[in-house]
This record gives sequence, structure tokens and C-alpha cells, in this order.
Amino acid sequence: MAMQKVTLSAVLAIAVAGMVATAVGALVVTRTISNVGNVQAVGLSVYWESSCTNVVSSIDWGALTPGSNNPKTIYIKNEGNVPVTLSMTTGNWNPSTASNYISLAWNRESTVLAAGSVVSAVLTLTVSSSISGITSFSFDITITGTQS
Repeated sequence: MAMQKVTLSAVLAIAVAGMVATAVGALVVTRTISNVGNVQAVGLSVYWESSCTNVVSSIDWGALTPGSNNPKTIYIKNEGNVPVTLSMTTGNWNPSTASNYISLAWNRESTVLAAGSVVSAVLTLTVSSSISGITSFSFDITITGTQS
């Protein structure tokens, strides 16, 4: 029993000393580590002019004749902070058969565009000379910038 009293007393003394030391803060140390970094951002905008004022939201190709092509110049700006590689696709053709007779090409496929840079791009719509039965059409153009 005497052994138990000594052990219990010792445990109590250590616990009280621990609470006092914690309350006083004698055993607390802090370190502040500052951080710096950059977040990589990818973003493209498409404009009608090199000053990047008027955003392209749609393109009116006008009246086209079989066998003709119609070029339009646009300007692409890399709004991000990393270089991007440009690509273009079309889709959502209406009527769906229009894509058999009408095609879109451009001169910027696989172009690497530096962050903050602007490049002109020529989109050329070509109508097949064998087109028939299509008097109007619509489609979507998707220009993609993939981090280089």
C-alpha cells in the first residue's frame, strides 16, 4: 500500500507540473514559413482586331457559291500565364450533311502561343463545287489552347 501511495503521489506531481508548464507556455515553440508560388493558368480569347477590343462571338460567312472559299482573319490572345499549343475543331453541323460539302481550315494548327501574346489566324471556309440541297448551314468552331 505504501508503494501505491508513492506511485500515485509521483503521478499526481508530474501531472500538475505538466499543466503548469503548458499554462505558462514554457514548452511551446513556433516557426513561420513564408511561401511563394505561381498558379498556371490557361485561357484564350478571340478578337476581330489585333488591339483585342471586339470579341468574336459568331462569324457570318455571307452568301457562298459552290466551289468558293471565304477567308476571315481573327486574332487569338493567350490570356493565361503559360504557353499554349493551338488547335481547332468544328462540330454541331446543321444540317449534319453540310460537313460533307463545307470545310473549315486555318493557318495556326499546332502554333505555340506565348503567355500574353496575340497572333492573327486566317479561317478559310471552303464550299465544295458538288454541294446540293443545302441552302443554309450553321456549325460551331472550337479553338483550344493546350498547355505546351
